[in-house]
Amino acid sequence: MAQAAEKLPTWNLSDLYSGLKDDAIQRDIHQLTCKVDDFCTQYKAPFDRLSAKKFFEAIQDYEALEEISGKLHSYADLIYAENMSDKDHSRFYQNMQETLMSLHARLVYFPLAINAMPERVLKEKMKTNPQLRHYQPWLRDVLAFKPYQLSDEMEKLLVEKRVTTQSWVRLFDETIANMRFMIGKEELSSAQALDLLSHKDRKKREQAAKVIGETFMQHADIFTMVTNVLAKDKSIEDSWRGFARPISSRNVANQVEDEVVDALITTVKDNYSQLAHRYYTWKAKQFDVEKLDYWDRNAPLPGGKDDGYNWEEAREIVLSSYAAFSPELAKIGQRFFDENWIDVPPRSGKSPGAFAHPTVPSAHPYLLLNYQGKTRDVMTLAHELGHGVHQVLAADQGALMADTPLTLAETASVFGEMLTFQELLRRQSSKKQKQRLIAGKVEDMLNTVVRQIAFCDFEIHVHDARKNGELSTHEIADIWMKVQKESLGPAIRFEDSYRSYWMYIPHFIHSAFYVYAYAFGDCLVNSLYAVYQQETPEAGAGKFEQLYLDMLRAGGTLRHKELLKPFGLDASKPDFWQQGLSMIEAFIDQLD
Repeated sequence: MAQAAEKLPTWNLSDLYSGLKDDAIQRDIHQLTCKVDDFCTQYKAPFDRLSAKKFFEAIQDYEALEEISGKLHSYADLIYAENMSDKDHSRFYQNMQETLMSLHARLVYFPLAINAMPERVLKEKMKTNPQLRHYQPWLRDVLAFKPYQLSDEMEKLLVEKRVTTQSWVRLFDETIANMRFMIGKEELSSAQALDLLSHKDRKKREQAAKVIGETFMQHADIFTMVTNVLAKDKSIEDSWRGFARPISSRNVANQVEDEVVDALITTVKDNYSQLAHRYYTWKAKQFDVEKLDYWDRNAPLPGGKDDGYNWEEAREIVLSSYAAFSPELAKIGQRFFDENWIDVPPRSGKSPGAFAHPTVPSAHPYLLLNYQGKTRDVMTLAHELGHGVHQVLAADQGALMADTPLTLAETASVFGEMLTFQELLRRQSSKKQKQRLIAGKVEDMLNTVVRQIAFCDFEIHVHDARKNGELSTHEIADIWMKVQKESLGPAIRFEDSYRSYWMYIPHFIHSAFYVYAYAFGDCLVNSLYAVYQQETPEAGAGKFEQLYLDMLRAGGTLRHKELLKPFGLDASKPDFWQQGLSMIEAFIDQLD
């Protein structure tokens, strides 16, 4: 069982700032303001006549500004996630957003001026000053937005206006953070309530499921309004920029072609019946029923139990699995535990779910969990630690190039999950427990691939429908139920209480179309892991490990084709996604 919340470790944010009243915060804001003033004075557009040396120095100075603002932004994000119900935290978060957005608006001219340079001029600068080659990946990504950029004044307006747009996101976050779910005699947070959907007691699952649905429906007006406002806001900006479809802006940001994402979505949807439909039909048989109620979708299999893992056990399992693959990965991972870079216990006001925040290269990442001792929580730790280790390895690329596109950001996390799953499987002696573990892994993979593509499909329909006018709660719920039934299949029985479950998915609000990155990462890792399994001593022990670490160190400097080439993989090939899905099907074959 999970340890008592007060015994679970919390993070130490003092590597950023010691607290809200830390004098260093105001000093950094003042320093950043002065440096922005100097930057805007020293580097004026157009850049055609700027020497190659001066252009290189401008990018360096711009990166230094990103480092300072990133540190301030990260602290505000983390302190807010720590307790969204704390008014001082939320006020600090909002004020920091406004301050940094105002400064960023003054710098928006810089990438625009780079895109305004004739291609021949930029090439000449690169040729004249070889140092500029270091920033070539960043310049490539800046230029990717050239077809969609607006005038300097319009871009500045959109940046400054983003503060008010983010207020809708804040309303969403704080509404969920303040919601309480009365289940039995306990008043629970959303994270604690959702965790009951995988409880071993069916009555508790059913009660929790209905209370969750009813409680969210009580707040439907807020969630419906937030969804409508942000979808309309995105539609307006997409129209001005000239994006063909709502998903296109995310694809450009992810450095992945529309056709590659389309192939992923189509392939997964074509495999719904072979994956989710088939698995849930099998699972229904294990419960000796024709259909599973939706609250039994993530239920543990009958006839066994989830042993539960305390925090120390979870840490040992995850680090052991990492060490068996790469001692270097495990050594980096150990620091997260030793130096209090993880906030573990669930509590009131805390951000639900889990995440890894990279902060800035001069500091280190932080992880947030809501650990409750289940096998799935151990896998979540492995997932977020994978992100954290990835972010540490990529930090040497600097503030402009350390961040990885979302499609590739899930690589290390999902690979870490796979390593941990194999370690857990190795430790099981009972055939029944191995079966339960494989079933749990299949469910996690279905949640990562099928469910996330269904989420993406939901977003596509919602954003398309929003172009024709504001959507009612009923209309959004109809779209939700349609994609859920299509993806999960006929073996799942839904009730009206499930119609509100779209409201708790934060990615719809925080980052439109983020969700397909999970499916991208899972299929990619499945293909990578297949390559790893084929490694032989004759091929050179540890060759895969070195290629893998090099891939993580690359950060955002390489695109998916360049990163996957050393492994003999190509995501643009038609059979790539099918290859990734075949691993899920193979696990289902084992169960069936």
